[in-house]
Amino acid sequence: MFFVYFILIILIPIWAQMKVKSAYKKYSKVASSSQMSGREVARRILDSNGLYDVSVEETRGVLSDHYDPRSKVVRLSTDNYHGHSVAAAAIAAHEVGHAIQDQQEYSFLRFRSALVPVASFGSNASWIFIMIGIFARIEGMLLLGIILMAAGVLFQFVTLPVEFNASNRAMDQVVSLGIIRNEEERETKKVLDAAALTYVAAAAVAVLELIRLVLIYTGMSRDE
Repeated sequence: MFFVYFILIILIPIWAQMKVKSAYKKYSKVASSSQMSGREVARRILDSNGLYDVSVEETRGVLSDHYDPRSKVVRLSTDNYHGHSVAAAAIAAHEVGHAIQDQQEYSFLRFRSALVPVASFGSNASWIFIMIGIFARIEGMLLLGIILMAAGVLFQFVTLPVEFNASNRAMDQVVSLGIIRNEEERETKKVLDAAALTYVAAAAVAVLELIRLVLIYTGMSRDE
């Protein structure tokens, strides 16, 4: 039982990462018909939505693309910032999707932002209480650790609608603005769907780990 569990929590993230890298590698070689770079795609969508105060910057790393709501900046990794591929356009549009969410005060984005400090503390501190609870067999410590971990799991679940919604917004924007053509819609969606898998995998692993700890706790309670 535990062997199957450990195989799952190891293989699920690896599988998701492989899907993302495979889709990105494939479609980063497919030139976008618009011939727009990722930076130009992001700027075009931002301006079309009146987000003139949001800037687009290049950032280091591979697939390190993100939107910073505090600084109002869409940051694109070097390949996507300069790239003219379908993958670059898809990822740039996705990150701008988050900027549009921010502008429209999308409820799940606001909720996720509010959860960040709680989830960060919970994820970092939970294992201290969990390990003490398990090895010292102190139910209260283990329960506290589980509660703290649950905050991190909640964050993972709230992230899912935020990311899927950003991808939907991205598709709407690149289609309505003519950034991609009809035959590129399927390719763009494949890139966005593959990226979403990483969040689904993270949520699945978090839930599996939480269930395992709850089972340990209930087993400990029965032994008392």
